[in-house]
Amino acid sequence: MNVMATIETVKTRIVTVELLQSVVRTMKTLAAVSIRKQEKAIQTLAEYSRTIEMGMVILLRQGAGEIVEQPLTTEGRLGAVILGSDQGLCGRFNEQVVSFSRDKLLELEPDESRRCVLCVGGRARTHLAESGEKADEVVPAPVSVTGILSTVNSILVTLDEWKARRRIDRVVVCYNRLLFGTVCAPQVLVLMPFDRERLQELSTRPWTGPTLPLYTMDCGCLFSLLIRHALFAALYLALAESMAAENASRLASMQAAEKNISERLDELTLQFRDLRQGAITEELLDIVAGFEAMTSG
Repeated sequence: MNVMATIETVKTRIVTVELLQSVVRTMKTLAAVSIRKQEKAIQTLAEYSRTIEMGMVILLRQGAGEIVEQPLTTEGRLGAVILGSDQGLCGRFNEQVVSFSRDKLLELEPDESRRCVLCVGGRARTHLAESGEKADEVVPAPVSVTGILSTVNSILVTLDEWKARRRIDRVVVCYNRLLFGTVCAPQVLVLMPFDRERLQELSTRPWTGPTLPLYTMDCGCLFSLLIRHALFAALYLALAESMAAENASRLASMQAAEKNISERLDELTLQFRDLRQGAITEELLDIVAGFEAMTSG
């Protein structure tokens, strides 16, 4: 009776582990599909960014060059955007970006009172608090490519408020970027002030078309609009790359979990076979012993 109870217990465990294995395989598939979608979004964004750059080339060639020569102001506070996640099962994704962000913040602005932090994702905010850094604002992390747009808009609105009320003139974005396979590494993007070296390069870039496009808006207003679109594109790209890195980390975690589950399933299957064989052997011995007792009598 005890042997049968043990066999049923092991059998129940095998069924449970097989169900868990099925869940892990499904999560692996979803993570791989999500990575592909985010890679497509990154490729699409490249054409959008190219269009913005073409507009900047025209303006810089036709009167906006003095904007590049204006002196930079970097005496205000530092704004930092940390891209994490709201979902778990992605290994050390959030811990990695938070640890990297802490080091960067201390390097760029040692005075804690002169920096503001916006955290994307509740799990990253939790790790940030545990490290001793306060998040002034928290924005939900997007769970799909379609959610990136609203997240970018929320970040830009917050940055506008910080610039007006808290004298923020420097903004960096810290995030994990997928390098290859499932390997990710933290990166820092200087969002503000806008890269002057890039503008200098655009101002000397030759125009490939036969004629130069015309514009009717004020040069300064149009240039400011293009700069904002460029910031939007940079944030969108960072979020898409962060999501790809998150799903790559999740894929790696699920691959490790699947290996452990497979090993556990093999152990339970072997245990079940041993118990089953033991129960059959015990039953045969009982039959033989009963037969011998009957024949000897």
